[in-house]
Order: sequence, then C-alpha cells, then structure tokens
Amino acid sequence: MHAHTNRLALETSPYLLQHAHNPVDWYPWGEEAFAKAKAENKLMLVSIGYSSCHWCHVMERECFENDSIAALMNERFVCIKVDREERPDVDQVYMAAVQLMTNRGGWPLNCFTLPDGRPVYGGTYFPPQQWTQVLQDLHTTWTKDPLKVTGYAERLHEGVKTMELVHVNEAPADFTKHDLAELITVWDSTFDNEEGGPDRAPKFPLPNNYQFLLRQAWLTNDSELKAHVALTLNKMARGGIYDQVGGGFARYSTDVLWKVPHFEKMLYDNAQLVSLYSQGYQAMHDEEYRRVVMGTITFLEREMMSPEGAFYSALDADSEGEEGKFYVWTRSELEHVLGMDAALAIDLYSVGGKGLWEHGNNILLRTISDEEFARKRGLNDKELRRTIDTINSKLLAARAKRERPGLDDKALTSWNAMMVQGYCDAYEVFSEPAHLAQAKRTMELLLTKCRRPDGGLWHSYKAGKATINGYLEDYSFTTEALLALYAITFEERWLTEAKALTDHAIAHFHTEGEAVFHFTSDQDPPLIARKSEVTDNVIPASNSSMAKALFLLGHLFDDQRYIALSTGMLNNVKPQMHTYPSGYSNWAQLMLMHVHPLFEIAITGPEALARRAEFTGTYIPNRMFLGTTSTSALPLLQGKSMGGTTIFVCVEKTCQLPVTTVNEALKQLR
Repeated sequence: MHAHTNRLALETSPYLLQHAHNPVDWYPWGEEAFAKAKAENKLMLVSIGYSSCHWCHVMERECFENDSIAALMNERFVCIKVDREERPDVDQVYMAAVQLMTNRGGWPLNCFTLPDGRPVYGGTYFPPQQWTQVLQDLHTTWTKDPLKVTGYAERLHEGVKTMELVHVNEAPADFTKHDLAELITVWDSTFDNEEGGPDRAPKFPLPNNYQFLLRQAWLTNDSELKAHVALTLNKMARGGIYDQVGGGFARYSTDVLWKVPHFEKMLYDNAQLVSLYSQGYQAMHDEEYRRVVMGTITFLEREMMSPEGAFYSALDADSEGEEGKFYVWTRSELEHVLGMDAALAIDLYSVGGKGLWEHGNNILLRTISDEEFARKRGLNDKELRRTIDTINSKLLAARAKRERPGLDDKALTSWNAMMVQGYCDAYEVFSEPAHLAQAKRTMELLLTKCRRPDGGLWHSYKAGKATINGYLEDYSFTTEALLALYAITFEERWLTEAKALTDHAIAHFHTEGEAVFHFTSDQDPPLIARKSEVTDNVIPASNSSMAKALFLLGHLFDDQRYIALSTGMLNNVKPQMHTYPSGYSNWAQLMLMHVHPLFEIAITGPEALARRAEFTGTYIPNRMFLGTTSTSALPLLQGKSMGGTTIFVCVEKTCQLPVTTVNEALKQLR
C-alpha cells in the first residue's frame, strides 16, 4: 500500500515508476500537462533524470518525498517527470537552457518553464531549503511581474534555438593530415601521462576518444601517442572503474586514479568498451585486453540481457541506500569468503593500500599486470591466472547474495545497436562463434520488434512492446552496426537494411541545404527547438555516426549522393573541431578515412569467409571489408569473381593485382 500514487504509475520507464508514489502530482511529458498549465496559467517544472542517477535519488528523497515541499510544488506548478534516456530530445532542449543560465549541466536537471514550454529558470541538484526558496521566489515573480518572466523566456528561447547551431561551410571540402596533427597538438596538452586519460577529474572512459587516438597513432606511427593509449587502457582495466570480480565498467571515476567509480553501469559504456579493448588487443596483443573483453561480455550477458536477447539500459549505483555497497569489501569479508586464498587476493587487489576507500571498505583494483604480480609472488603465469579465476568466482558467488542494485530494464534501440557493434568487433578479433550469433540475434530483434510499420525504428522496447518514435541515434548506430555485421559475414541483407534505414533518416531527419541532420524526426510533435547533436561525448554524436555510415555506404554502393552528404557534414563541423578535439573524435575518425588511404579489401570465392577470418590478427586502422562466396550486385565486387578464392586490395576503386593469400594482401597494405 502506498500513501500516494500519481500518473507515473501508468508508465513503463523504470525511472518514472521510481517517482510514481511521490506526493508530487507528477505528469509524464505530454499534452495533458501543457493543457493544465495553460488553463491555470501556471509555470511548469520539467524535472529530468534517469534510473541509475545517484543524485536524482538524493533529490527525490530530500525534496520529492517531502510532503510539505510536494504540496508547494502541486499548488503552484504543473510538474513533469522525464526519463532522459526515453526522451533525449526533451533533455537536449532543457539541458541547453540550463547550460546557458548556469554554465553547467548534469542530472537531475530541473528546469522551470512558461506554460508553453519555454524555459525561465533551472539548475541541477537542489537541497531542500534552496529548493523551497526557488519554488517560492519563482511563484512570487510569476504572480507579480509576469512580463519580466516572459521577456526573459523569450531571450533564453532564442539562445536555446541557436546554441550549437552548425552553419554551412561555403569553403570547398579540404581535409589534410595537418588538420589531424593540429587536433593532436591541442589535445595532448590535456593528457595525463601518469595515470592515463585526461588530466582532470572526474574521468570518463570516452571510448570513441581512444578509438580515434589508437587509429591515429598507428597510421602515423606516433610512439608517444601509442604509449598514451596503452597507458590509458591499462589503467582503466586495472582501476576501480573496472569491476575486477564481475566484469564491466562503471560510468566514470570520481578521481584522477581511475580508483573510485561512480558505481552505476551503463550499457552504452560497456558496449563501446568491448569495441575499444577488442581493437586494442588487435593492435597490441595484450592478453589483459582479451580478458577485459571477455569479462565485460560475460557481465553483460549475465546481468543485462533479456531472455529474448535485448540488452537492458543500466544498473544503479546504489543498493540498500548506499552508493557502491554491492561492490566493495572489508578485509574481514574477504578473509571469510576466501580462506587460504585471502592473502593473495588482499595483495592482488591492494586491500588496505591503494584500494582502501571509506568506512573500512575497499574498492578492488590492480596496480600491476598479471605478469608483474606473478614474478612478485614467485608464481608462473598460468598458475596465477587459475588462482585469480578461483578467487573471483568465490567473490562473485558471495556478492550475489547481497541486495542487488536496481536494474533499468528498458532496451533502447540505439544502445542495443552499439552492443551489436561491440559483438562484431569482438568476433572480428577473437573469432568466438557465440559473439557473432548474439550479434545477429540482437539485430534481428531490433529489425522486427523495434521496426515501425513505415519502415522506421522505435526507440524503446520493454516487455514485448516498442514505443517512442526513433531518434537520429537509433538510425545512425543501427546502420553502423549493420555495416559491421556485413563486414564479418558478407551477408548483403544487412546492407539492404542499412540502406533502407539511411534513406528513411534522410527523408525525415534532414532538410536540404542545412548543415547537419536534426535529432528528431519531422513526424514528431515539435518541441520549442529542433536540435541537432554534433559534439561527441560519452556516446558519439548522432551526426558524426550518421556521417560515417553515409561515407561507408556510399563506397559500398558507389553512391556519390551519400558520400557528398557525409563530406559536407564533416566540412561543416571542421572549423570548430580544433576548439575541443576530444568532443569531435568520431568526426576525426571520419577525417582519417579522407586523409589516409582507405583500403577496400574485397574477397571473393568459396573460401571468402575463411580468408576474411585470417585478417583477425592484424590491426588495419583504415579499411573496409567486402566480399562474397558466390555472386554479388555490389559495384566494387563486379568482375572480381575468378573461380578460386581471391583477395583484391583497392583504394578509390583502383585495385592492385589479385592475390590468393592473406600474407600477400598484407604486403600490399604496407
């Protein structure tokens, strides 16, 4: 029994359901709330968060579960709760407004608006006394001087509409190696060459940053850049941000040491980190990276996969009301669980040393590699690995008896597409058939259960039902995942699907003559601003993802329209890339394909897939694979069927002499 129940009880979002029994009279985003605000001439509160957000939980406990504060909110405002993962479009608009007002952003995001949705005031987390004061002051100002509030809203609205607006670059497209070198010159001044990553806290993994830096380092043979990438991957893998016992990464580290994580685990981080560490292994052949990939995939399948093969969104940071309680250990707990193995585990995971956190708890982390630790303890590598696996198995079993963090069990199309990409990248490097099987299974689910009748995509899927019209990220990430599936299977049905989704996106997200794609479809009810997502962050920008997909599709189908659109998008963002290189790393990956030879590796013949698999041991930063075991309609494969199995290495449709072995082909790539 609950003392209060509001409209959110009818929603499916785990985040909205968390607030369903607040005394606040919450509305979901929709016309009902706007109609009430207009009819009663009240300001609205748009409060945005997500289910695994620690400070969202804190503000809920302190403010939204407080009866007197809730009464004030209900009397004077129309209050809307938004799950930012379900409605990233709404989040973009009001995040822009709060950033303009305060020069900062984050979640919970609380933005007050006019009855028509135009913002007037906002911020992130507010403690109870400050929140109460804000409610009172805003209501007083709105009641006594509405023109002042309206005037400010009009000015702020203009700022929201123009913030991050990208203009068409009239200069001809011209991308050079010097452009990328300039990015590195600006960027490397912020590298932490002691602990890896950026020289500040908090530290986010930002996988796309290191995918670009890895490619750039290998293409330019930059030894210092190679060392920084390796240092960062090593430090993240050994730090507290990586779950040493159960696998998978937390969202970020609160310090510069990668030690203390913000303990929530997000699908999007882990999917991308599977890709990054797979590529890192392919380039550097470090067994530690293989273990990270396998451990992360094992975690995802164990804790974040539905029975039908969809991947859930997130695991909460909190359990039993405390952040991280599920993951940390006291020395006595380890001794009780591990017995004779406890001494080695305490040394291995720096318990009581670097791993000591607070209240006698330890965050399990590593300070040295397996090889270094084996030498220190006088063990051989295999013996140590067996012992570590035994220790982790015991700790995982003991941890499973604890109260688990909350699970956000909605499946998002865009994030599931990134997981398919991760599986493809892992399969390409490690040749594990189960990874390919799961990639296909999840993609089939997206293309059936999350497909709209008009051929478009739904954004969210839960309990057998897909909802919310897809955003640009759903199309771009799914298209990239389909391209990855094609590149390891040579099944052209994946390309057919990719082309159909791309054409749908062009029709509904792009306006002729504009610099980039919109984030929302023209089929959606309009918000106060139609935003475009350009800057790469913890997730690559949907526009950089779409530009990469268009570029590769254009080459595969010999479609100059796709290539021209992609090239124009990159040219339009080029002027601002040097201002914040880490925010344009996915765009920079596209630029790499323009300024270095893009090898088109075509394999034809009955053993085409076997030859494709032989490339797994070699990191080739700038390439695309295509092929067929029989016949193909793809332009780049025309005239390349020669009876036996043959490999063609081509650049811009000009091919070297055909060869029959991978070693011969690799020589042509040098």
